[in-house]
Amino acid sequence: MHLLMAGSPGAGKGTHGRRLGRDLGIPHIATGDLLREQIAAETPIGLQIKELVDRGDYVPNDVMIEMIRLRLAKPDAQNGFILDGYPRTDAQATALDKLLADQGHQVDAVILLEVPMEEIVRRLSGRRMCPACGRNYHMDDEPPRSDEVCDDDGTPLERRSDDEPETVRHRLTVYAERTADLIDHYDVDSIVKRIDGNASLDEVDRRIDEALGLTTK
Repeated sequence: MHLLMAGSPGAGKGTHGRRLGRDLGIPHIATGDLLREQIAAETPIGLQIKELVDRGDYVPNDVMIEMIRLRLAKPDAQNGFILDGYPRTDAQATALDKLLADQGHQVDAVILLEVPMEEIVRRLSGRRMCPACGRNYHMDDEPPRSDEVCDDDGTPLERRSDDEPETVRHRLTVYAERTADLIDHYDVDSIVKRIDGNASLDEVDRRIDEALGLTTK
């Protein structure tokens, strides 16, 4: 299966994409991870990406699609993949469609995780990280034993600047504006699977499996 994970920041794309990939035996490919891997490996495309990132520029679509082409050529992706983080626009979707068509494939389904804005704000604004050891917490779901202090080393916890509630709301507004055309692009073929993501992890997994026609647990 050739699947796309879609949804706002904090909707759970990575969590549910990784689980689905394990169950189907196909790779969950997060484009953010791909960018970091290419930069770390200092590949020709990685050096190009690093230069762009260092300047604060966006990575252009021709570079993104080439990076994805190289990843999809690897043996573990020959029976399918779950792509997370790309495409994000109608133009990127068109580029991906062409890449897959050249390989005799197409996107089989787009899993769109839908979560109310205020729940996303709660999820993201509640995140904390220990700057010393890197351990992650959530003030509602996985809080530290002592308020705002790491359980392991006692270091005061920090919240990322882009997890501030008002910043999260702005990110969600930008996401909605930029991805509306993307969803319309795939809705034409009736392959968008809208999933209510405002539930337990197990329940959302069950809903995804049901939408894809997979055997539920």
